[in-house]
Amino acid sequence: MRRRTALALPPAALLASCSDRGADASDASGSTSRPSSSDGGSEASGKKTTPSPSPTPDAAEQRAADLSDEEAAAQLVLVGIPAGTTPASSLISDLRVGGFFLLGIWDSADTVRALVEDIGDRVGDGDVSPLLSVDQEGGQVRMLRGSAARRTPSAATLGEQGTDAVTDAYTSIGEDLAGLGLHAALAPVADAVDPELGSANAPVGKVDRGFGTDPAHVADCVVAATKALDGQQVASALKHFPGLGRVRGNTDFSAEDITDEKTDADSSYLDPFRAGIDAGADMVMLSSALYPRLDEDTPAMFSRPIVTELLRGSMGFDGLVVSDDVGSAAAVQDVPVAERATRLLEAGGDVVLTADPDLAEQLVEAIADWASQSKATARRVRESAARMLRVKQARSVPGA
Repeated sequence: MRRRTALALPPAALLASCSDRGADASDASGSTSRPSSSDGGSEASGKKTTPSPSPTPDAAEQRAADLSDEEAAAQLVLVGIPAGTTPASSLISDLRVGGFFLLGIWDSADTVRALVEDIGDRVGDGDVSPLLSVDQEGGQVRMLRGSAARRTPSAATLGEQGTDAVTDAYTSIGEDLAGLGLHAALAPVADAVDPELGSANAPVGKVDRGFGTDPAHVADCVVAATKALDGQQVASALKHFPGLGRVRGNTDFSAEDITDEKTDADSSYLDPFRAGIDAGADMVMLSSALYPRLDEDTPAMFSRPIVTELLRGSMGFDGLVVSDDVGSAAAVQDVPVAERATRLLEAGGDVVLTADPDLAEQLVEAIADWASQSKATARRVRESAARMLRVKQARSVPGA
């Protein structure tokens, strides 16, 4: 399924457009050019003018409308599960968070299957089950090892071997995840590494997470990975928009050297993301680095010019937009916890991802409080919840 729309404004951009001009939807669509009843337009044409019908809500929008305000807010939080642990019952049966992702090394298929079964058993009747995901890129970034998943090469190795190798590896990844009952891979990395940095690029190049330095080749590999995962009914996440291949520092561990001075809206380094969107990627993960040519001083995940204007507007992505880690990452530690959620939503994003389970309740409460501020913020939360539910429905998550 394609996630790119070339002509229509995404819902968040449309809301902003309407509120900025103080116009209603019909004004925004250009109704002023049509003759009104007072100038005889409808009589001259011999036809009665009738208003256009409102779009019919899809299944995800209908399901989102059935949720309480708190349930809709909870859909927008993805929580880490440290290796060998199980999430607190309160996260599943009380808070009902939107999803979980596996942290650390899980080397037993039986352990992962038991976790998946345990989570499913604790979901209440009629509740939406959580989206279950994992960072499984290959190479060093494989949370599933041992009997839990086959060894797959790093993206750097796959990039050298070509797109057929990418397809084979990501087919294996998809098969392994689906066999364990997981719904999504937080992959592939769509960051092309600046050849001037190479291994000095800490988040990608240093640990062989990128498919290469040529954006066109990286784009081909991203398409192959995205399609291979989809072929196994596993959701994909392009990361880390708008790219971490041109910074030195790793946003997980440092707030220094995380500025990309080169990437602008016309940069070829965005092409792998464009290609992945066209290939049907379910999600795009935002980085917390800085991109002054796109937004002078705001991290990408909190930037409306980057998320709403570039990703959703110019690039036409209408799928699920998730943050990089907002729980433990050094790059966001100076931002109050509640604002890590609300600023993402204000920028046009959907889901906050936290590696720290202890922050989950605070993030859900912040989103629910933000939604209660106005009809516009309430609509935004429902829109984002519908995007999460759309991914869940596409991947057969129970209750969605």
